[in-house]
Amino acid sequence: MVSFKFIHAADLHLDSQFKGISELSEGIRSFLRESTFASLDRLVQLAISEQVDFLVISGDVYDAQDSSLQAQLRFHEALDRLGGQGIRAYIIHGNHDPLDSPRMKSGKKEHVHVFGPEFEQVVAIRRQDKRPAAVIGGISYPTSKVTENTSLHFRRNREESLFHIALLHANVDGDPAHETYSPCTRQDLIGSGYDYWALGHIHKRQVLHERPHIVYPGNIQGRSVRETGKKGCYVVQVNDIGEPNMEFHELDTVRWFQETIPIDGVEDEEAFQLLVEDRMQYIRNECPGKMSIVRFILTGRGSLHEKLEDGRIADELLHELQRRAVRSAVETSGFEGLVWVESFQVRSGPWVDRHALLKEDSFLGELLRFAQQTREEGNSRSELLRSALNPLTSNRELSRLLSGIDEEEKTLWLNRAEEMAIHLLSGHQEGKGDKEIDEA
Repeated sequence: MVSFKFIHAADLHLDSQFKGISELSEGIRSFLRESTFASLDRLVQLAISEQVDFLVISGDVYDAQDSSLQAQLRFHEALDRLGGQGIRAYIIHGNHDPLDSPRMKSGKKEHVHVFGPEFEQVVAIRRQDKRPAAVIGGISYPTSKVTENTSLHFRRNREESLFHIALLHANVDGDPAHETYSPCTRQDLIGSGYDYWALGHIHKRQVLHERPHIVYPGNIQGRSVRETGKKGCYVVQVNDIGEPNMEFHELDTVRWFQETIPIDGVEDEEAFQLLVEDRMQYIRNECPGKMSIVRFILTGRGSLHEKLEDGRIADELLHELQRRAVRSAVETSGFEGLVWVESFQVRSGPWVDRHALLKEDSFLGELLRFAQQTREEGNSRSELLRSALNPLTSNRELSRLLSGIDEEEKTLWLNRAEEMAIHLLSGHQEGKGDKEIDEA
């Protein structure tokens, strides 16, 4: 076995539209539209600087089946840059860019291999000496919906000593936040005999297993507030005894944040504004070379809650911060270090003596004790959620929507229900509920 180096990337979603973000200037909107292409350029530069032998892309190169001509041209230009450096690319297509999508004819490129709708294996070679380095197996989506377990096609020939890499666009172990396309289990993948599963489809970076490695690199550029944190790819160095060493590299030019700000002890509007601006400066310091988009989630209890529920404070501050951001972008003609506040979500509550309420021999006291028990016991929380949502699951469309909600968000629903109960049963005037300004 020979040593070699490759890049594992997935879910490029080129030319993503970034819909639903309001009040953007044309310059900022154009910068967002360009961000997926900028991340693609960084991917190519990384491959060249790291002198990798090849690159694998595990599906969803494009954001939509009717991918724009610009996206196609930019991607083929990137592949040609790689080919000019002797770097080969191995690609599968996923649910966003299946093989039956309308696409321009580009001709076959010697340094690019696109896997078809039937499983196949090819041998990848080292760039410097053309020695066989790895067997790569892959299969593309023929249409946008693949519901069979395609991982079962991947089976290693035990007599083959080369390192084996599998390219698969799939939902492993039924991640509820994503469509269950090409569903499979970790055990399916572990039992295949492959050494490295280069997965795509799930946009959250995660290593599901080692030896064999089962890896989601996440997407190369976050596209909404649901896709927070660093985005990029893995550079994988495989030594001469077949041990992979993975190193994550950031590729994103726009980073998304969800930041929690407790209002406990915040007495007035000025203090609230300073708190928000301090958190924005922290984000700016964390990502000086990137544009950042943040959603602030307001939690805790305090006297400021009533004003926040009214919506005026958050609304006015949001528009002022966005106005400043637009002005800054115009004055500096750049977006590096820009922090755009996407929205405020009010999940705070009025000040109450919670400890006293917990001790009360009252309906509210019993309710709060029950809520505390469900927070401390995972099984109780899961059962409460199941029984509460069960009447909705008989409706097919509602059931589909609920399947895309993760446990964290469902827990937030329970917390908000508890806040509403306190608000309604402790004598406070009912507010406007969960106020979201400029909802994405």
